[in-house]
Amino acid sequence: MLVTVKMAGIRSISIPLHSSSPEILSNFEPLPSGSPRLLSQRAFPQQRRRSWFCMSQSDRMPPITHHDPLPKPLPLHHTPVLQSQTKHLRRKTIEELQERTQKELQTSSDPVVTLKLIDTLQQLGIAYHFKEDINKLLERFSEYNSGDDLFVTALRFRLLRHNGFPTCSGIFDKFINKKGRFKETLSKDTWGLLSLYEASYLGAKGEVQLLQAMEFTKTHLMQSKPTMTAQLSEHVARSLEIPRHLRMERLEARNYIDEYSRGNNCSMALLELARLDFDMVQSLHQKELEEIFRWWKQLGLVDKLSFGRDRPMECFLWTVGIFPEPCQSRCRIELTKTIAILLVIDDIFDTYGSLNELILFTDAIKRWNLGAMEQLPDYMKICYMTLHNTTNDIAYWVLKEHGLSNIIPYLKRTWIEIIEAFLIEAKWFDRGYVPTFDEYLANGVISGGTCMALVHAFFLMGQGVMKETEAMMEPYPRCFTSSGKILRLWDDLGTSREEQERGDVASSIECLMKEKNIALEDGARKYVRQLIGSLWIELNGELVAPTGLPLSTIKASFNLSRTAQAIYQHGNDNTTSSVQHHVQSLFFSPIGFNVTLSNI
Repeated sequence: MLVTVKMAGIRSISIPLHSSSPEILSNFEPLPSGSPRLLSQRAFPQQRRRSWFCMSQSDRMPPITHHDPLPKPLPLHHTPVLQSQTKHLRRKTIEELQERTQKELQTSSDPVVTLKLIDTLQQLGIAYHFKEDINKLLERFSEYNSGDDLFVTALRFRLLRHNGFPTCSGIFDKFINKKGRFKETLSKDTWGLLSLYEASYLGAKGEVQLLQAMEFTKTHLMQSKPTMTAQLSEHVARSLEIPRHLRMERLEARNYIDEYSRGNNCSMALLELARLDFDMVQSLHQKELEEIFRWWKQLGLVDKLSFGRDRPMECFLWTVGIFPEPCQSRCRIELTKTIAILLVIDDIFDTYGSLNELILFTDAIKRWNLGAMEQLPDYMKICYMTLHNTTNDIAYWVLKEHGLSNIIPYLKRTWIEIIEAFLIEAKWFDRGYVPTFDEYLANGVISGGTCMALVHAFFLMGQGVMKETEAMMEPYPRCFTSSGKILRLWDDLGTSREEQERGDVASSIECLMKEKNIALEDGARKYVRQLIGSLWIELNGELVAPTGLPLSTIKASFNLSRTAQAIYQHGNDNTTSSVQHHVQSLFFSPIGFNVTLSNI
């Protein structure tokens, strides 16, 4: 049997459906789209959707699905990136450019030139090709050089810490005067200031120099902007808006390719490699989306549960943020499945289930066996069975791929905790209770989905997983909870005003205003932004004092926080357009390029 799947901005594809476990859903009758239950029987008619995987809590945002194009005004003009007749030539060109770049890395005798090259490779999104060479070079250049100027000192520090190498903030002491402040003479060194500014965002707890550096550089960069060249001013403005350390990796690659192409020191070889690589990765993402939509269509979950969100595209955007490297394809696909199911369960708690039904569902999840679902209404049975089977499928894949045989208890625990957190918020809303800020955030770390996503990511990646590291999943590692708080707070900054107008459950903004008697919302928002900054300092501590977690897992928690900022940074009115832009630029808009080396 063939079905046609229409994806946003991509051609329709015909997909064969084969017999598999999702077809058991055919035993259930679909809920009518206009079911009166949606109006008369749901317990919480205005409750907000608490899961962060929805890009906007607004009911006005059209879903991004395989049924409809992205909402206007953004047009989706998609041209298949890689035609078969040019694939071979492009692969050959990429290989030649990789060899040239690798040779440049290996033969460079100037540490400063090498550090700049590594930095450029990372910004262009192509450093993963040279990971082994880069690690060897950073290890070689990790020793402090007292003769380095501000630019090089800060660049070396940032690259080492970003890549997990030990480094001490004391290397900046020589730039501090006897009064304990950065020397004012540094204010004339714009590139040095910018380098120090970027490095300051990797500061950990107790690194006072980097906190001072952040304020010092920000002040002087803003004062100097009017006298800068247009190109430098644009570069500085982008850094002041969102520093490098906080940027979503694939979006940074897309944006920097454009910026780099306009620079005076642009290497045509690196630019061509970055363009070719980006479009190759984009083609991979399109194939991943085809598989995800095939699975989603075959599953038929939202066809049976008409109230559920149908947003696999948005879920995939999050996983691209968490897993940016091409080799993590299966991780993206499997985590997208998990998130898509979570959204529908979230909708049961927010818009459809009665309180008694939600209690029954929570109890069934705790029991975690198919017999437990007999007590549930049919629509909950569908979701329960889907979750149970998908979790088992993921565990089976992890067993085959990584040889990890006992991960079900860990995955089950994350689902039990997130469902319990959903129920707590449902009860709060039912009672009209406004929690304290600490209560809200402690529960929001779980209900937001961060810990669930990162535990799945930990096992899907499989790197460095041993009995000792498995045990670190309980309780959750600090980087998981810090990332979860960052995400929950960004979500509230981006959506709370609209939710307040609709009368939804209190967000962190409202909790703060009530608890601390803050009269103006802007005051609470400022407090939340400061707290996010403190949480990043906490998160950075994972790079300073390793806890035993694999670096890949730590990076996934960082990446999740970066993705949250990329999506929610501009608030209610711009969240939808931000998502549209990110989806378009990452998955459907190719970058123009030449496929020969004749002009390089």
